[in-house]
Amino acid sequence: MTMKMTRKDFLLRSSVAALPLSIAGAALAAEPTPAAPPSCGLFHFNVRNYGAIGDGKAKDTKAIQSAIDAAGKGGGVVCLPPGKYLSGTLRLKSHVTVYLDAGATLMSSPDKDDFDPYEKLDFKSYSDNETTDFHYALLRGQDIEHVGVFGPGTIDGNRTKRGGPKPIALKNCRHIAVRDITLQNSPNYNISLLGCDHVNIEGVTILNGYCDGIDPDCCHHVRIANCYVESWDDAIVPKASFALGYRRSTENVTVTNCVLATACNCFKLGTESSGDFKNITVSNCTMFARPDLWKNRNPSSGISLEMVDGASVERIAVSNIVMVDIESPIFVRLGNRGRAQTVPKPEHLEGISISDIVATGAQRASSITGIPGFPVRRITLKNIRISAIGGGTAELARKAMPELENKYPDADMFGDLPAYGLFCRHAETLVLDGVHFHLEKRDARPAAIFDQVEDLDLLSSSAVPPSGGEPAIWLQNVRRCFMQGVRALAGTKTLVKLSGEKTAGIRAVGNDFSEAGQGFQRENEVAEKALRQEANLSPG
Repeated sequence: MTMKMTRKDFLLRSSVAALPLSIAGAALAAEPTPAAPPSCGLFHFNVRNYGAIGDGKAKDTKAIQSAIDAAGKGGGVVCLPPGKYLSGTLRLKSHVTVYLDAGATLMSSPDKDDFDPYEKLDFKSYSDNETTDFHYALLRGQDIEHVGVFGPGTIDGNRTKRGGPKPIALKNCRHIAVRDITLQNSPNYNISLLGCDHVNIEGVTILNGYCDGIDPDCCHHVRIANCYVESWDDAIVPKASFALGYRRSTENVTVTNCVLATACNCFKLGTESSGDFKNITVSNCTMFARPDLWKNRNPSSGISLEMVDGASVERIAVSNIVMVDIESPIFVRLGNRGRAQTVPKPEHLEGISISDIVATGAQRASSITGIPGFPVRRITLKNIRISAIGGGTAELARKAMPELENKYPDADMFGDLPAYGLFCRHAETLVLDGVHFHLEKRDARPAAIFDQVEDLDLLSSSAVPPSGGEPAIWLQNVRRCFMQGVRALAGTKTLVKLSGEKTAGIRAVGNDFSEAGQGFQRENEVAEKALRQEANLSPG
């Protein structure tokens, strides 16, 4: 028997009366989530009443879609009680929540023909089907609002490799909630969103994903909280692609209290960067290599912030992050690939704060790089401790670094870097405050290299010295640098090397050089007046 009701009737008559405001479709609720959501009851649109078998063998697509269509006439909860429901594409409706009870699994059919075919776009998107398609999916919705997918049940992609339907694909939708659900064995982006606004993703568990975890693309007002993401490809990836046929920003995004386990990038924005990225925060997250299903391949990066397609990145804050065995903890890149541009031209990447980071087992240095004529600007690194594996040679410290202006952006794009901790080039207004570099074994490279940087502040920082004759810190063509509270650790031969004809305006005040053989080494091309020192503790 199927019954319809208003929200008021539901609250009055249901014995357990509150999934958040309401489970029938509002995504952004002020009311707390109950500790124990109700089981499928009389007042839900129970898929069993529409003919679903739930034995994992019969295809229940038609029955589940019938329940969704019925709920969509006035809003409601489509409930899947315990069982295994094999299904092809299900088309969501406005004001409908799909609720998977404990013990319920919605499984993707193994047959491709059970799913809607790929979208045929009437414009060039410059991206692949994984980014642009929102039809070939298990749960799909387009131009709908107040829609939800709630657990504690499971959605199973039912695949053993990459390539297949998305579990959840929503395009041009508003007021979305995905909560307390488990997604596993997905061959495509687990939660894929394009042009969606007011999105709340909370308490989601993603297991054994063969592709990306959560991808908000050209989306506004997105909250991702308390999630566990285990993926082969990137874990959480805000994008701003050209998949809508026009440029749209991704902005007002919060990621917090998440555990991210991946073989690629833990948090990454800018792979698709035709539109802007603005007002984004990432906080209180743990990042590490996913379990050894993938031969212990370590993630490429922990935090990657990129802009390579002519738009802008601004006002990004990252804080309270722990990283273990990440190849490059921090990767910031402004490039000029120029996808979806008639004439490639960079815009800007600026206003970045990265603080309170603890990273161990780094295999490659972090990097912050622009390109000639287009520096990254106003970047602050504060309260950061990075422990590098080490092992680099003195020859690598002299490596000539290519610009690679139009190359696909990734933390390994330059290969091994000439510094073991941090490499910066083409940057302005850069602050390092309380940044400390450690080594797990000997390394002949400098801890940090700053090349073609203007307005650099080095404050209250330190670095384990290299094993050979290289300096701990190398300033190459740096204009206007203020150093204060920088401390030479035991064994330091040279704390800072100055080189490059453009190096000027270096002021060192109140630093501790007492453990160093020398505080500064000035190359011949650097004018004597380029360096001013006051109240420093002398070497030795």
